[in-house]
Amino acid sequence: MKPLVIDASIALKWVVEEEGTPEALSLRRLARLLAPDLLVVECANILWKKVQRRELAEEEALLAARLLQGAEIELLPTRSLLEAATRLALELDHPAYDCIYLAAAMDKHCRFVTADDRFLRKLGHKPGTRLRNWVVALGDAAAALDSETG
Repeated sequence: MKPLVIDASIALKWVVEEEGTPEALSLRRLARLLAPDLLVVECANILWKKVQRRELAEEEALLAARLLQGAEIELLPTRSLLEAATRLALELDHPAYDCIYLAAAMDKHCRFVTADDRFLRKLGHKPGTRLRNWVVALGDAAAALDSETG
């Protein structure tokens, strides 16, 4: 199975129904999924925010957290990615939280899949394609994997 780095925008779609949920779920069947261990904290924070915004009940957020806790994602330590993520954050003028996922993909020589439109736009406007080639939007990744296996 092809390895892919995913971020919280993908993992949350497995447990909270939203646009892109079917595509995010297909990644679980079609790829070996990796993520920096920051994913755990980011998912917890997003679930908390959804409760604060009254998008989820507390019980729903706790169930989602339990489900994510058991998800098959190989978590990667972030310490060795610190310098690369900082370099990317400075180059892109973008938060290091997002850049750590890109740094992980580059370190593992695989693609980073995200549903974060802001980050995708930032990479799309960057001169040259060096960084953009490491990242793929969720819909594009799911379609490519489906065509490879189907």
